[in-house]
Amino acid sequence: MHKAVIFDIGRTLVQYKTPLNWSKLYRPAFQYVADQCGYHFSEDQYLHIGDVLTKYNTRINPRIQEASSVQIFTEIADGAGLSKEDVEQVKHYFFSYFRQDVSLYPEIEETLKTLVDKGVMTGTLSDVAYGMDNIYALEDIAPIRKYIDYPLTSNDVGFRKPSTKGLEMLAEKMQIDFSEMIFVGDEEKDIICANDAGAYSVLINRDSIVKNYGQKNEICSLADLLSIVDTE
Repeated sequence: MHKAVIFDIGRTLVQYKTPLNWSKLYRPAFQYVADQCGYHFSEDQYLHIGDVLTKYNTRINPRIQEASSVQIFTEIADGAGLSKEDVEQVKHYFFSYFRQDVSLYPEIEETLKTLVDKGVMTGTLSDVAYGMDNIYALEDIAPIRKYIDYPLTSNDVGFRKPSTKGLEMLAEKMQIDFSEMIFVGDEEKDIICANDAGAYSVLINRDSIVKNYGQKNEICSLADLLSIVDTE
């Protein structure tokens, strides 16, 4: 039996209504920020905001090294006529816009509880969007946080998947070998990360679309993970 299971967060543990690529929502998101904060952005300011967000959009411009939200939103503030004191509330409302209607997949709490009861350690390794602070990223798993021993994001690691740095950090914290670890995620980068580290890669695929990412196993519900933990 494996000693640990590591989960991606978005679309693995948590359902989001927004698309993976947020580029078409930059304008409405910052209109929401403006409404909440009493700002009035000009067209030039909206163009600047969009340019900065596109620069840090990993769906358009992939990167391995993580960028902080302070770096990104200070750059936005500098060109949008905002003060550095405005950065925190701008971040708050921007990320809040994209975290509306967030919900956990229904099977996850019972799955995690069973894993913990079996003595299996648990963790997360999730890439954050635009340097989203952990206070927001991990709030999405607040109802199941008690079942997560090591909740990490790319903020903690400093690198994004498929870099193996995050799994290396988790293996060290858990004091286990990669071969004793399962990593579950919904994207190709999750599978590459697991395989490159030597962990057991499991793709969670809730679609009917064939996805050949090199995964060692594939499930359509996290409840199916329990049999893998017991038998592999």
